Amino acid sequence: MPSVILLLILPLFGAVLCALLPARHADKCAIGATGGMLLSLVWLLLARPGGNWQSLPLTWRWLQGSFREGLFGFLLDPLALLLLLVVVVLGFLVVLYATAYLGAGNREHADVTGKSRHHAWLLLFITAMIGVALSPNLLQLYLFWEMTTLCSWALISHYRNPESLRAGFKALLMTFSGGLFFALGLVLLYVHTGSFAFDAHSDLAPRMRLWVFLSFAVAAWAKSAQFPFFTWLPDAMAAPTTVSMYLHAAAMVKAGVFLMVRLALANPGLPWTAGLVVAVLAVVTMLVALWLFFFQDDLKKLLAYSTIAHLSYVFLGVGVAIMGSRLGAYAGAMHIMNHSVGKGLLFLSVGVLSYTAGTRRISELAGVARHSPLAAIAFMVGMLAILGVPPFSGFWSKFYLMVAALKLGGAAGWLLLIPFALEIAVAFAWFLHIGHKVFFGPASGHAAKAGALPGVMAAALIILMLLTLLAPWAAMQLMGAMGL
Repeated sequence: MPSVILLLILPLFGAVLCALLPARHADKCAIGATGGMLLSLVWLLLARPGGNWQSLPLTWRWLQGSFREGLFGFLLDPLALLLLLVVVVLGFLVVLYATAYLGAGNREHADVTGKSRHHAWLLLFITAMIGVALSPNLLQLYLFWEMTTLCSWALISHYRNPESLRAGFKALLMTFSGGLFFALGLVLLYVHTGSFAFDAHSDLAPRMRLWVFLSFAVAAWAKSAQFPFFTWLPDAMAAPTTVSMYLHAAAMVKAGVFLMVRLALANPGLPWTAGLVVAVLAVVTMLVALWLFFFQDDLKKLLAYSTIAHLSYVFLGVGVAIMGSRLGAYAGAMHIMNHSVGKGLLFLSVGVLSYTAGTRRISELAGVARHSPLAAIAFMVGMLAILGVPPFSGFWSKFYLMVAALKLGGAAGWLLLIPFALEIAVAFAWFLHIGHKVFFGPASGHAAKAGALPGVMAAALIILMLLTLLAPWAAMQLMGAMGL
């Protein structure tokens, strides 16, 4: 289908143009590429037939096994469409926002030379994530998976100061090391089944099934910054806020949880032990991230630890699904979308503070709402969305995750549910405290500098606020198509 090809080609072509053309054309190239990509997605949604849609036109002839009919192509099913919506819509919004955010008017980082480079790598990042969403098997997913690793390194290092260069290298080292386990899982899966299919685990012997799945799980834990691999993500806040938003809300960290949901739904016979390991590590991760909330003065780092905790929600859903409550995988998939819009809105709100007030430090901000009311409203809406306050997006997936844990029955369900509920309650109280401190009361010196923001940045905030209400509906429609 032409619209599927355009989804991949347009951002890739835009990345090449941004890299080669003079800097004055960077914004137009990026907006044109992502705008065309968004229109291609609309075309795809209007033209897509019911059910799964798959094409495998290419192959490697020397690979023997179950892919003789084709190895490379695309798979467009409800789960792929869920990630595709997040990647494309948030990709367009973050590029729109970045056209104003990156420039001499930014009081924290007046970056006047790196816009072309930023746009080129960001568009390549979007291309890689579209490839992850559409991959019809694990081999193709792995190729795009490592492409996201390379792009994240370049984007995190964007400012080229010692802090950002260290953070970029750390992210590259930790996520690539996790990718080695992905490669190991691929080799073991192919040797024992002759296939790279998502559901090939079902053809493995029970013991081998556990070890192969755990190989992919380690790769996902590193990619999605789960304990003990989480330290690279807070350090990655040295990147521009546009990169932080896309990295956390739509891109690389979502690749890990997407892989786990994909495997859990495709392989209902995965060992119970594997589910227990995934669920327990998810609970440990969310509690560690929660503890580290209290030591953050940088708003972006606070949001980074919140992202780590919310990604563990998806892992918890996957673990619960493997242990016997299949609703957990659907709830985890819903949370990929529901968290994305709320967290994206929070990051762009903090970006407004960086742009207008010149700081994102909690200790230096108070009374911002007096001078930048739109940023205050957007932050509060994003906060309510990720905290799970109805009718905003996070409520629905958190509700289904709790139901899934209870459906396990016995002690296991309660032992997983109690720390999950604790994290929700404490995070709710802490974010309310931070929101009140930053946006209300007498204005601090930095807050008094905040004021009007460029129209494209305001537009991105307004659209994301609307999406915090619409995302649950879209996610539920897709989950219904998956059989929930």
